[in-house]
Amino acid sequence: MANVIKLRKGLDVNLKGKASLEIIQTKVGGQYALVPDDFYGMKPKVVVKEGDTVKVGDALFVDKNHPEVKFVSPVSGSVALVERGERRKVLSVRVDADGKQESVSFTEKDPLKLLLASGLFGFFRMRPYDVVANPEDKPKAIFVSAFNSMPLAADFEFVLKGQEKEFQAGLSLLSKIAKVYLGVSKQQTAPALTAAKDCTVNIFDGPAPAGNVGVQINHISPINKGEVVWTLGAEEVIFVGRLVLTGKVDLTRTIAVAGSEVKTPQYVKTLVGQPLAAVLKGQIDEQKSLRIINGNPMVGVKTSKDGFLAAHATEVTVIPEGDDVYEMLGWIAPRFKEFSTSRSYFSWLKPKKTEYALDARIKGGERHMIMSGEYDRVFPMDIYAGYLVKAIITGDIDRQEALGIYEVAPEDFAIAEFVDSSKLELQRIVREGLDILRKENA
Repeated sequence: MANVIKLRKGLDVNLKGKASLEIIQTKVGGQYALVPDDFYGMKPKVVVKEGDTVKVGDALFVDKNHPEVKFVSPVSGSVALVERGERRKVLSVRVDADGKQESVSFTEKDPLKLLLASGLFGFFRMRPYDVVANPEDKPKAIFVSAFNSMPLAADFEFVLKGQEKEFQAGLSLLSKIAKVYLGVSKQQTAPALTAAKDCTVNIFDGPAPAGNVGVQINHISPINKGEVVWTLGAEEVIFVGRLVLTGKVDLTRTIAVAGSEVKTPQYVKTLVGQPLAAVLKGQIDEQKSLRIINGNPMVGVKTSKDGFLAAHATEVTVIPEGDDVYEMLGWIAPRFKEFSTSRSYFSWLKPKKTEYALDARIKGGERHMIMSGEYDRVFPMDIYAGYLVKAIITGDIDRQEALGIYEVAPEDFAIAEFVDSSKLELQRIVREGLDILRKENA
């Protein structure tokens, strides 16, 4: 029987604009882009030239430090552009799709070699540091979270329908590399999740960020110094399963297009690197000031309609930017339509199921960090979040290690950042701390 882990700390933010359980299909066409910044922690080396013909599964760039780690084209066609920025940094590699979706076939028998050759290994991330995994490491386990508890996140149980066979095939392959732990929500009942084979299923019951794989690692098998854990997104396990069953790469995702500014929130079946203009066509009012996000509002990355679907994104959300809002005496208004965790607004009198249409405003400037324990109330890991943040800010590496920095990723601090009265960019601070620690330990 699956182990049930009850989490009491956290916070669910009920935002307006959840995707209805309907799926539309986008056509393969136009220009697709693979963005190196989506694969944090690796240095890209482009291996194609403009004008080259590529198939699905052909490498567009590799990791300079580990050339065996490839990042492959989601479509067949011709390389249209190798976009570079300052100091020749690779911003994206773009491919004009020919609509044929001709694919490379992969026949490697060794699981790790198959993942490396096909480019799917690039989707693995490792703890510590929350970067692209190193194929030379021997992970003590591979963790997969089958649910996302952040607001407006895609419902993986819905996405999984019709793909159960591929999901199980993916888990079975991963189990040949290391022990696999699958995190499932208490609300999920699909047998493909609760009775999955070749893995250990753990059921989590609690508010966000219960779906974060870092929270699950902390409660199941905490990371000690010198240990390595790999993580993989649930839908990326389906990518692996498709590869096992067909011998071909298929980077088709079913994403949630959600948010209070989306006219018809729904699911869209599309490809990694899809132009967001195609995903959002007819869905937004372009006359409004909007925040378009690759991902969910808590941990996603700000982008624009001219951007492309990020490699790891399972949703695209659109909320008001808020820069066109002017409130006279707004600080003293009762604010029944605003959300507050501190009862600053009268909205705390409303039922918990009330949906809020929040914008991107911070509503306050950065100020001194007060050790009030507000992080700990929404941080369900056995870590003193406030003290860890202070150790990162002060550059105390020994203290950071003692306080558990090897176990965390920026996304684990998303809810704490949301409630932070000091308005600190906690996710950015944690990211910088991890980068410094990685450099020191290199």
